[in-house]
This record gives sequence, structure tokens and C-alpha cells, in this order.
Amino acid sequence: MKDQTVLVTGANRGLGLEFCKQLRGVGAEVIATARQPQSAIDLRALEVRIEPLDVSDADSVTALADALADIEIDLLINNAGMGGSGNGISSLDFAELERLFAVNSLGPLRVTKALLPHLRRGQGRRIVHITSKMGSLTDNIEGGYYGYRTSKAALNMIHRCLAAELAGQGFVSVVVHPGWVRTAMGGHHAPVSPQESVRGLLRVIARLRRRDHGKFFDYTGAELA
Repeated sequence: MKDQTVLVTGANRGLGLEFCKQLRGVGAEVIATARQPQSAIDLRALEVRIEPLDVSDADSVTALADALADIEIDLLINNAGMGGSGNGISSLDFAELERLFAVNSLGPLRVTKALLPHLRRGQGRRIVHITSKMGSLTDNIEGGYYGYRTSKAALNMIHRCLAAELAGQGFVSVVVHPGWVRTAMGGHHAPVSPQESVRGLLRVIARLRRRDHGKFFDYTGAELA
């Protein structure tokens, strides 16, 4: 990914921050976004361009696209997301569900739509959405986590729609499962470190070919249904 321009959303911590570190380590030009760049101390310590972005806010997404002007983007990593409570149906918080859909589902769609002109000017034309196996219909045998599961399932379908629409235009768009990662969202008991997850995901991204367009992979490179 040397000399490629990569935009990473939700880059102030966790997987997003680790993406920026490792991408800079291989010589990529990184544009990192955060809702509050002034508070993103670890991110500001890296040699990356930082732009403010709230993926759930249409004006914020438009402002990002305008700020980037005619910059070419080779790879977009839609990483920004949020977790949710594991409550059952009797104690659902519908305001939380709406927020999860705004961030996890509509957020990546807004960002991708706004940045398509930048991606079309780039050489890579790669789009990667960070999803979760918890959004899988067939893999869900435990229930709960209504907001997180359904918002990621919606992201998976949004990805399939985008992949179908962009087919034949030189794009390779995929969704990826990063594993259960030790982040603020995943918790300290998670078995996979951010470093291991991102190393694996970057290997997957580096190997992407046209035949992978529309597919679903995990961080080990295994293809998921």
C-alpha cells in the first residue's frame, strides 16, 4: 500500500487508530477522521491528515468531501461504528437502536456516496466496510444485541447493493469481520489484539482482486457466507 492514499473513519482509537499506525508504517498517505480531532491525542501524534467527521451527520459528511476537494482516494476503510447493549426485547431502547443504525448502517453509506468521486479518481478503487459476524443471519443462535446485530446486518446488505451497482466500474468492495478484538467496544477479555486484527485485515486488503468484489472475509482471510 506504499504511496496509496487511504481514508480511515473512526480513527481516534481502537481499530481505526491501529489502521492508521500500520498504514503509515508501510508508507501509505493516511487521511484519518474523528468526531473530535482536538481530543484525539494518540491520533494527532501520528503523521496523518486529520479531518472532523460524524458519519451520522449529513452536513459533516458533505463538509469532509468538500474539504478533500479533488484529492484522489485509493482505499476507503469505513471503520467508524458503535456497539450496543445486549438487552432482550423486553428492555429494548429504541433510541439506542436508531443511533446504531445511523452510525453503523447509514454512516458507511453516506461516506461512500460522498467520496465516490474521490475514489473514482484514485487508482485503487477499494472500499472496505468493517462489519461483524454478529450481523450474520445464519450465525445468530444466541439472540440479544438487537441494535448491533441488525445494524451490521443492514450494513452487509448495503454493501451487497453497492457491490452490485459498482460492478464493472473497476471497484473492489468487501465487508470484513475483524474478530473479537480487545478494544473499548470489544472489552478486555476479547482474544484478538488490535495489532493482530489489523495486520490480518491489511493482508486481506492487499490481496483483493476483482473476483473478490462483493465478498465477506474475516481477518484471517477466510471467506464468510
